Amino acid sequence: MADSSDSVSVDMEGVPFGGKEHLVKTCHGYVSVAVIGDQDKPALITYPDLALNYVSCFQGFFFCPEACSMLLHNFCIYHISPPGHELGAQTISDDDRMLSVEDLVDQIAEVLNFFGLGAVMCMGVTAGAYILTLFAMKYRQHVLGLILVSPLCKAPSWKEWLYNKVVSNLLYFYGMCGLVKELLLKRYFSKEARGNSQVPESDIVQACRRSLDERQSSNVWRFLEAINGRPDITDDLRKLQCRSLIFVGDSSPFHSEALYMTSKLDRRYSALVEVQACGSMVTEEQPHAMLIPLEYFLMGYGLCRQSQSSVSPRSPLSPSCIAPELLSPESMGLKLKPIKTRISLEA
Repeated sequence: MADSSDSVSVDMEGVPFGGKEHLVKTCHGYVSVAVIGDQDKPALITYPDLALNYVSCFQGFFFCPEACSMLLHNFCIYHISPPGHELGAQTISDDDRMLSVEDLVDQIAEVLNFFGLGAVMCMGVTAGAYILTLFAMKYRQHVLGLILVSPLCKAPSWKEWLYNKVVSNLLYFYGMCGLVKELLLKRYFSKEARGNSQVPESDIVQACRRSLDERQSSNVWRFLEAINGRPDITDDLRKLQCRSLIFVGDSSPFHSEALYMTSKLDRRYSALVEVQACGSMVTEEQPHAMLIPLEYFLMGYGLCRQSQSSVSPRSPLSPSCIAPELLSPESMGLKLKPIKTRISLEA
C-alpha cells in the first residue's frame, strides 16, 4: 500500500452507505474513493456517469436489500468519483491540466495500486462505463469482469458532440443552471420518471436534481470535455479478456449504442439485459431489474451460491422469476442470452 501521506481518510457518518472516503494522490491529482465493506474480500470498483458521484448514481441500487446483501457479502466496494465530483468537492484550480479519458483510466490504476488490489470487478454507468471498459483494455490483468450500464464505445457522433458542446458552453458560462440540469436529467431518466404537467417527477429525479446543485460546474465541465474527446474503442472490444454484463433502459438516449457495443463483444463472454420503461441510469430508476442477471453473472465466478432452502419469494434466485435462457450452463457458468427484462411501472 502507498505511504499514508498519499491519502486523506474522512469518516462518512452522514453518508447513507457508511464507510470511509479516501482522497488518493495520483500523478493526475487527487481522486476520491469511498470504501465500504471488508477489505479482505474481493474488490468491486464503481465509476459514475457525468455530474454524478457514487451516492447519486448507485444509491438506489445499493439500497435494494437483495443487492446490498449480495454485493457486500462477496465484495468490498470501492466507489471512485471523477475528479471534483465527490461529496463536498472544491473547484479544481484553473492551473490544473485538463485530463483526458486515458488520464482518468491511469488514475484508476493508481488507486488500485494504493489499496494493494489485484484483479477487480468493475461497475460503471455511461461515461463511467466507457472509462472502465477502456481500463479493462489497458490494464487487462486488473479486471475480472465488467458490469456496464448504458455503456459507450464509439467516439461521439456529430449529434452527441454538438449536444455535449451546448451543455459544456452552458456550464462554462452559466454554471449548473436550470437548462443544464434539465438536459442532464434527460440523459439519465425516462420520460415516465421525469413526469410532465399532469404527473410530478419521481422522487429519484428530485433527489438527483438536488444533487446536481451540489456539483461544482467547472469540475463537471472538465469531465464532459474529456468524455466528448473520447476515442472509438470498438475495434478492441473483442480483445477483452473478461466477461461482460450490459444493462440498458429502452428509453435511454444511449440504447442504440449499448446494442451496438453488445454486437461487437464476443458473445460467448457477454450478455445484454434491456429494461423496459427505463432511461440510462438503471441503477436508480429500475435497480430491481438488475438483480437476477447480476446474481447469475456472479455465480459464473463461483460467487452468490445459495441453498434451495434459503431462497425466499423475494429472492432474485426464486426459480419462478428466472428466464429459462439463463439456466443453460456455458462458458460463464450460466448462459446469459440477450433478454428483455420487463418491469411494471407500478412495481
